[in-house]
This record gives sequence, C-alpha cells and structure tokens, in this order.
Amino acid sequence: MPSLARHATREDCAAIASIYNEGIDERIATFETAHRSPADILHWLDSGYPVIVVETAGKIAAFAAAHPYRSRACYDKVREFSVYVARDSRRQGAGLLALQTLCAEAAARGWWKLLARIFAENHTSRQLCAKAGFREVGVYVRHGRLDGEWRDCVIVEKLVGEAAV
Repeated sequence: MPSLARHATREDCAAIASIYNEGIDERIATFETAHRSPADILHWLDSGYPVIVVETAGKIAAFAAAHPYRSRACYDKVREFSVYVARDSRRQGAGLLALQTLCAEAAARGWWKLLARIFAENHTSRQLCAKAGFREVGVYVRHGRLDGEWRDCVIVEKLVGEAAV
C-alpha cells in the first residue's frame, strides 16, 4: 500500500501520542515510562521540532522527530532523533520512510548530524538505522534503569548536509 511522508500537523498529535505510548508500554524503545498526551506532541510542533509522519491508507503508521541534542552553541547543528512505528504497521517500510525523510529535512535545515541511543537488544531499530545509513559508534554500558533493570544503549549517528560531503 502506498505511503506518504509529510510534516506532522496539529491533527496528527493524537495518533503520534498513541504510537509513542505503544513504544513506552513495550519497554524496548525508551526509558520513558509516563504516557504522552496530544498536548505534549503539540508542544514539539509549537517548538519548531521537525516531526515527520508516514500516512498509509489515511492512517498515521509511523513518525520520526528530531530534538536539540545539547544546549551548548557548538551542538546547535546536531539533533537527537527518534522513530516509532505503530504495532500494526511494522516491517512494512513506514519507519524507514519516516527516518529517510527526517534525514532530508535535517540537511535542508543546515544541520550536520543526527544521533540516537538505542537499547542494545532493540535489533529492529538498529537494523532500521543501518538501512537508513546510520553507523553504530559505541555503547553506553548501564546507561540507565528501566523498571529497575540496567539497560545498555548503542549510539548511532549519521552525518547529513555539508558534513556528509
């Protein structure tokens, strides 16, 4: 089924929050434990963070977003990203399309790097990032606890825009 990647709108906030909350509940993609509301997602949009959605058959199947990495000026062209796919849309290409579109958006904004930390056991996300041209650069051992258990995180990065040349 054809998919369309586009910038998220206010009308997409509930669907994005729902997909994000699935990821929170599964405990494989984020240290976050509190559900997000549509108002939380609207804050991302109002703050100017790029949020890309992939729409398939009129339904939001995936999203990718980029947030500031650090507050220091030397990192103002670096962004931390996340990508989430609705349970019923996984392994159909929506996540890859969302991430590729986010990379193009990052380059268009003059940014030079996207990065993320992925739970080491989240092989699906690691494979997705590899398909999108990200490289694994290291592991944060015992980076944080989730439900009382230590989790390691693999760091991935991709140079975009002028840095990729």
